[in-house]
Amino acid sequence: MDSLKIVMIGAGSASFTAGLVADLLASKMADSYTVALCDIDQRALDVAHGLTRRMVEQLDAPVTLEASLDRRDLLPGAQAVVTTIAVGGRRGWEADIKVPRQHGIYQPVGDTVMAGGISRALRQIPPMLDIANDVHRLAPGAWFFNYANPMAAICRAVNKATPQRLIGLCHGVQGTHRYLASFIGVPAEETSILYCGMNHLTFITEFRRQGEDLWPRVRAKLQAEPPTEDRFSWELFETYGAFPAVLDRHVTEFFPERIPGGNYYGQLIGVDTWNILEAIEGGDARYAKMAAMAEGTEPLEEGLLQRTLGEHESLIPILESMAADQQALFPMNAPNETVAGIPTGFVLEMPTVASRAGCVPIALPPLPPGVLAVINEALWGVEITVEAALTGDYDTLVQALLFDRCVTELSAARKLADDLLAAHREHLPQFA
Repeated sequence: MDSLKIVMIGAGSASFTAGLVADLLASKMADSYTVALCDIDQRALDVAHGLTRRMVEQLDAPVTLEASLDRRDLLPGAQAVVTTIAVGGRRGWEADIKVPRQHGIYQPVGDTVMAGGISRALRQIPPMLDIANDVHRLAPGAWFFNYANPMAAICRAVNKATPQRLIGLCHGVQGTHRYLASFIGVPAEETSILYCGMNHLTFITEFRRQGEDLWPRVRAKLQAEPPTEDRFSWELFETYGAFPAVLDRHVTEFFPERIPGGNYYGQLIGVDTWNILEAIEGGDARYAKMAAMAEGTEPLEEGLLQRTLGEHESLIPILESMAADQQALFPMNAPNETVAGIPTGFVLEMPTVASRAGCVPIALPPLPPGVLAVINEALWGVEITVEAALTGDYDTLVQALLFDRCVTELSAARKLADDLLAAHREHLPQFA
């Protein structure tokens, strides 16, 4: 194509923005680009704009930059729109971790399920609906992608409650694919996988190399040299015959009854292992560095302009495939249309074709009953959470917490719901 306009909403996530722009600058899909940055925080927008401007200038790239606090200024003419919003920012994320701890709930991430993920969904979904409606009205026909968490809940809510179709992207399946290939010492690029599930709990069911079933080699290595890390994921593999993405840091959150009180093989989740509060503080430090680069008080990091593995890695190849109708296959989170045993419209992470016709999930072999049951349970939890976020109904929020199993008694669920709502009151207008 001659030109491409891509709008990034939530561009204040400067690290993500820089990675995506680096990918875009390396792409030859168009002769020129317009990158339009939007964030509701002026400081965050200035950092993202300054950083991308320096990147573009250093490469003398054919890129026009736009920036606005109002997405409605930017959406007209967009061919692609990407959301990376985080309502409440890192402080909101901290509350999603700290409030549940007061109730004996320990989470390694807290952005997908359990109390933290449910709380995050309540904040994220209402503004995402507004964004989706604006995209549908001001950028009809634009390709609309989301990287924000909780992925399945956001995508389900938008696809259920607005006329705009939303596709979710994550790098977890690709990373787990590489992990499995490395485990048995084969090049990942020589192997292929089939997979299906909910984002952060997607089961790799087929693993092959030139037609050879690689699961026997995996089982032999597992018996000879049992891994000392990601032990829970390996237990799930031994149980169901399929391997979960994205390893224990995310997967354990879907089985709170298996980690009572945060006990993970003798370690306390989120404290002794995967110290999430330290990780959030590290994000503050990383952001300060990005701000210094944006302002020119520090040089651009070596390698910033190079394509590297990260959360941004799939979007530009997907857009290239769609623009040229290459019909390449990627992991995407899309409404179910092809998998038997999963309700139509529930958002599945699965192999999806990127074409001029859009993002089209492929048909898959039947899922094993155990895997199907686990995925269905997780997705029905999403459905209850989405209903709570859409309606602002207190009783439905309590149902979501109980169905999640992070709490098991009604009184405990109500106390937890009260504390989460109080902590995030300014970002929960639907519960007013």
